Amino acid sequence: MTFIGRKWLKQALTALVLVFLLSAAEVLPAASAAYFPREAVSAAATGTRYLVPVGRAVGMKIVSDGILVVGMTDVTCAGETASPARSAGLKEGDLIISVDSRKVGSTQELKEALNDALTDSGEVKITYERDGSEHIAVLKPALSDEDGTYKIGAWVRDSMAGIGTLTFYDPSSGVFGALGHGINDVTTSELMPVASGTLIRSTISSVRKGESGAPGELSGSFDLSDEFGELYANTDRGVFGRADAEALGVDVSAALPAARADEVQEGPAVILSNVSGDKVDEYEIEIKQVSRNSAHSPRDLMIEVTDEELLAATGGIVQGMSGSPIIQNGKLVGAVTHVLVGDPTRGYGILIENMLDAE
Repeated sequence: MTFIGRKWLKQALTALVLVFLLSAAEVLPAASAAYFPREAVSAAATGTRYLVPVGRAVGMKIVSDGILVVGMTDVTCAGETASPARSAGLKEGDLIISVDSRKVGSTQELKEALNDALTDSGEVKITYERDGSEHIAVLKPALSDEDGTYKIGAWVRDSMAGIGTLTFYDPSSGVFGALGHGINDVTTSELMPVASGTLIRSTISSVRKGESGAPGELSGSFDLSDEFGELYANTDRGVFGRADAEALGVDVSAALPAARADEVQEGPAVILSNVSGDKVDEYEIEIKQVSRNSAHSPRDLMIEVTDEELLAATGGIVQGMSGSPIIQNGKLVGAVTHVLVGDPTRGYGILIENMLDAE
């Protein structure tokens, strides 16, 4: 399970939102407000941050900071089966950092390091991270009867890809924020540590409408040669990076003030979302409930889609809409993060104040 190479990336991207778009369980992560021009108020005088709401769907590719163990398997060696990794104490969710003090950042580097590190004893020392602490496992890789290579008996992953929505762009710093929640490994549910990452130009080609008990999803096409921007952080409240305004295609004059938590109210609001082609449209929603005491949670807002056009097109909130900016009373107040599995017209959002705190 070494998800490496252009062929895999193309498959992963066309497979779409299976990787990280809206988190699942009972909840899955997913008249207009006036746009006040940035020049109307002095940011320097008020301390207010001005951000451009984006709402554009993009592909995202990330390379992890280390190699994530996503499962265990047995290796057949001399007719017998064993998992050296399991026997040495490695577990699903561990992050492999180095082999015999040699840092490894890809599955290929791990293979090379294992073969180079073998001593007369046949043992290697693997440094890994678990729950924020470093540990060491000493194990003997098994020589596989299948292909004659040394293996540790673990499935690992070093990169991921998927589709999501850009929430905001900060013209003053070039920083963008997306999703409103983190990118978690599809197998382990662990937050992926990011070493590097890029955005990939995308176009939404179709939508599978959401129904009760069956969340919908966006489907799209990607230009793998058109990578832009740089991802630098994957947090539980969003993904952040830097890019040029021109590359993102944003109008910096459309920046809005970012609302404080106490400025967000129950009542009408709009979201910006890209559910067809590359066009971003505005749709009406209702903020049903505001929770201002849910720090470090992407579920500060309970929202309901009321826009008939969006309901007809998607059935409500679908996978791929995570990060769609929420605007109320001329201010950017938050982003869509989750859809209720039992009712796709309803879902959750994160307050922009909490999202920015994680930047």
